[in-house]
Amino acid sequence: MKIKQTAGRTDLGEFAPEFAKFNDDILFGEVWNKDTLSLKMRSMLTITVLVSKGLIDRSFEHHLEFAKNNGVTKSEMAELITHVAFYAGWPNAWAAFRMAKEVYKDDAKSGGMFGLGEPNISFAKYFVGNSYLKPLTNPEETVFMANVTFEPGCRNNWHIHHATKGGGQILLCTDGIGWYQEWGKTAQKLLPGDVITIPVGVKHWHGATKDSWFSHIAVEVPGENTSNEWLEVVSEREYQSL
Repeated sequence: MKIKQTAGRTDLGEFAPEFAKFNDDILFGEVWNKDTLSLKMRSMLTITVLVSKGLIDRSFEHHLEFAKNNGVTKSEMAELITHVAFYAGWPNAWAAFRMAKEVYKDDAKSGGMFGLGEPNISFAKYFVGNSYLKPLTNPEETVFMANVTFEPGCRNNWHIHHATKGGGQILLCTDGIGWYQEWGKTAQKLLPGDVITIPVGVKHWHGATKDSWFSHIAVEVPGENTSNEWLEVVSEREYQSL
């Protein structure tokens, strides 16, 4: 994706045309578009520098929005500002967090980068709480993938993926905070960037934490005679003990 910036000419084109040119054509037109560093990395570096210098103004809000669009998740932004706080000063971090909260306030609720989709009515009886489903691929043409979003406290029932050959599921965590648990094992907290591989025949469940929305991409691994066996709910006592 190529960055095209016109803010310099829009705001300062008549007053400072040379500055506008440097801003739009050099900084964003050339520097930001070099492929040595990813746009996400450049956004994270820019946020770090601005927080360090205490430049928490309108331009910082713009760079937060830019970072979000470049794939910096809410969890990553929170961790970045927390880390920078120890080097750049606590007041700077507090100011940055106030603005970052506003920019990211609806991020997880919106389903993250892939969108919320529609209420997951077809499978609602297998979930505690409300979930949302947004198919990303056509299962008749390729591997089926869908963005699944859980509201705070929502989780699916214990279930097992079956197949006579191949099969299973992969979860690619994209936003918010969630849980994954296999039968007889301790529940695992899920964060953006985590990948869970679920083999055939393993009893498990997954969903959001009590106080966070959570989104993951569910990838259905191709196989023969695949099916899901839905089992009992994850009890309130089990869930609240996590």
